Amino acid sequence: MARFTFSMNVSLDGYVDHDRFAPDAALFRHWIEAVRAVSGSIYGRRMYEVMRYWDEDHPEWDADLREFASVWRAQRKWVVSRTLDEVGPNATLIGDDVEGQIRAIRDTTEGEVAICGTKLAQSVTDMGLIDEYRMYYHPVVLGSGVPFFAGPRPPLRLTDHARIGGEAIRLTFVPV
Repeated sequence: MARFTFSMNVSLDGYVDHDRFAPDAALFRHWIEAVRAVSGSIYGRRMYEVMRYWDEDHPEWDADLREFASVWRAQRKWVVSRTLDEVGPNATLIGDDVEGQIRAIRDTTEGEVAICGTKLAQSVTDMGLIDEYRMYYHPVVLGSGVPFFAGPRPPLRLTDHARIGGEAIRLTFVPV
């Protein structure tokens, strides 16, 4: 049975926004290895569309960016969407019976499966299926935006913390 995790970069005031702050080189390497280590990822539509950037090579990329793209492309993906008609390579569309299909992924997949996207993570939280939350705090304050928790925060217990790279602190929580 899979373990479901939800991990994102977060501002000090709890917002996620890949356009307003980015990981340093060490944290980016950490993300490469994190993506390599999971058995797959379940994406909400918006996050999946953001990540489709990695489907095509860009000439300005350095070796780390090319490696991340390669790892991401090879990863098994499921995409939850009622508006998309198709998804890209290595991806399966989930449009109906979302809860049943997510539970089936959990029951039939070994290892860690990443939940990707704040609204999807809230839905999976509401199902009681997220095993671990990893918040990578950065020393920035955004003041507004998309919150890490798209709804009420579940009761959590801190289980781990680590500095990753020069500026980020990862806090790991489990539901209580």
